[in-house]
Amino acid sequence: MARTDRASRLIAAPPATVYGALLDRDSLEAWLPPDGMRGRIERWDPRPGGGFRMVLTYLDPTDSPGKTSDATDVVDVGFAELVPPEHVVHQAVFEADDPSYAGTMTMTWHLTAAGEGTEVTVTATGVPPGIDQAVHEVGIASSLANLASYVEGAG
Repeated sequence: MARTDRASRLIAAPPATVYGALLDRDSLEAWLPPDGMRGRIERWDPRPGGGFRMVLTYLDPTDSPGKTSDATDVVDVGFAELVPPEHVVHQAVFEADDPSYAGTMTMTWHLTAAGEGTEVTVTATGVPPGIDQAVHEVGIASSLANLASYVEGAG
């Protein structure tokens, strides 16, 4: 049975500002890793058909072993669709030996103007079964909170 993981947040910044943070290497490194992780982008090609490779490192991997190694998740993300300032579609593949993390997960970042801010809704489909849905949704919400702090502080 297909599942959809999602989270949303109202961010006090215009859609163009939020969209810019979705397509800026330094910005993504700063806000995309959820709480308890840090990220480093190894490859960057911000165009449709391009993408990036991110190494996410757990600050304390004791209770959350990584997918790629004990302390890391490595993910190759393709930019499937870029529609400024409305949405960004990622296709993510984790580097993992465990088949429960195999497959391509599609994450769509929808941006909708809401007053003087932006409602950002992230929808994930094709989520590998090894990723717990509740934990994933908390992680997405954490990334959205980081994004809000990042772009709201930039103003």
